[in-house]
Amino acid sequence: MFVERIGKLPGNGAPLYLQLQQLLRRAIESDVLKPDEALPAERELAEAFEVSRVTVRKALDGLVDAGLLIRRHGAGTFVATRVEKNFATVTSFTEDMLARGRRPHSEWLARAAGLVTPEEAMALGLGPGTRVFRFTRIRYADEQSMALEYSTVPASCLSALDAVEESLYAALGDARPACVLQRLRAILFTAEQAELLGVEAGSAALEIERRGYAQDGRTVEFTRSLYRGDSYDYVAKFGMGLP
Repeated sequence: MFVERIGKLPGNGAPLYLQLQQLLRRAIESDVLKPDEALPAERELAEAFEVSRVTVRKALDGLVDAGLLIRRHGAGTFVATRVEKNFATVTSFTEDMLARGRRPHSEWLARAAGLVTPEEAMALGLGPGTRVFRFTRIRYADEQSMALEYSTVPASCLSALDAVEESLYAALGDARPACVLQRLRAILFTAEQAELLGVEAGSAALEIERRGYAQDGRTVEFTRSLYRGDSYDYVAKFGMGLP
């Protein structure tokens, strides 16, 4: 049944794992395989295409690295879904992922306290010598890396450096942003950034710089996020009468 849907290996002389990888890629890009659809087990794929499980694993690994497939521990391999972020809402990464049935988690790269830099002082409206907390982490949805995130908040907004567990906004509590100013631009990942996210150097990225303002007008967040261009879409809604 699966072979009937996506076709047979092209038999073009390329290594078998590349043939299978190309076949699956075309099926995903043409929407024959739907977002979040489960793939058959590796054993079943090996039998269906008459190749070894090593060949299947190598083909799938390449598609996972490319962000087209994701592996969920204990559940199997699934077609990756692109995440759409509504530009008009003030929600955290954690809230966005949970709303889409994804499991958000982070790999912490650094947590540090220090004095505000000139750039941070301008972004946050702080005076020289003000103490701030800095957080650097990789954000994940299920097992798929989604973004590198660099956040700075005034130390006065948090009870302690380790108050942030998964969600910065949850830790901010009443001081969480009520409105935000965001700037977007397209960039390419550097070799170091790409290695952290498990993508190819020079891959497309969406850089989002966010300044978050509390209800009382204070600037409480200055965050620079680098999202994978193959996994994240920003959408905006304007005007009346739109769904």
